Amino acid sequence: MNKNVETFIGCDSEYEESKIVLFGAPFDSTTSFRPGARFGSAAIRHESFGIETYSPYQDKDLTDIKVFDCGDLELCFGSPEMALKDIEDLARKIVSDGKLPVMLGGEHLVTFPAVKAVFEKYPKMHIIHFDAHADLRDDYLGAKLSHACVMRRCYELLGDGKIHQFCIRSGDREEFRFADEHTDMHKFSFDGLKELVEELVSDKIPVYFTIDMDCLDPSVFCGTGTPEAGGVNFKELLSAILEVSKTNIVGADLNELAPMLDASGASTAVACKTLRELILSINI
Repeated sequence: MNKNVETFIGCDSEYEESKIVLFGAPFDSTTSFRPGARFGSAAIRHESFGIETYSPYQDKDLTDIKVFDCGDLELCFGSPEMALKDIEDLARKIVSDGKLPVMLGGEHLVTFPAVKAVFEKYPKMHIIHFDAHADLRDDYLGAKLSHACVMRRCYELLGDGKIHQFCIRSGDREEFRFADEHTDMHKFSFDGLKELVEELVSDKIPVYFTIDMDCLDPSVFCGTGTPEAGGVNFKELLSAILEVSKTNIVGADLNELAPMLDASGASTAVACKTLRELILSINI
């Protein structure tokens, strides 16, 4: 692999020496409301030079670790199947090379193929899912491959009790009923996260960590396709990320920034800072 021409700030190490590999999945063809998330990964890279490599929250610096940024995949917007296969193939290579994939969406459907690739290596894996939306529909307008269905597709891989959902505050009635029986859903907040992390750490469970940025309140993060009132603030999200970092994270992603939907650029800045903290928090 070759380094991307424009990398996320501080993520310019060589592939062979890096333990974390950052890549973009600029796909939003199944977005159910406002499109634009396909531009999220490129915007995060470009705007990352407005923040520092150093995190005063964690007293860590991106220049002290090895991260390789291979840029954005060139995905077929007309075929979800082809796009998801390309994502899965790259994630599989990263995992098979003994490295940890960190993916930038894109809409949340891109999580499914990354999860498939990581699950092949870690069949006991659980998912920790931060989101405003349950994403548990069996189909959306007849389509089984939709960002509204991504956790349902992941559930079909992992099975009961292995998907832990936080901040959920939107979905149809059947999604919440499905969650009552099959997932570990925590509505509205991060209540219960500390206890979950203690359990996962005790049992040495590998974790795939997926963050839909619309878990944040629109007053903090309005640049997203499906904003949902009643979300958490940035400090609450940061504290939750640091809590999850105590687990054995084997893959991660950050999704659903649609940069043109916030002309101020503030949402992109929030996404940049969230990504920095996520990368620095991962224990490798």
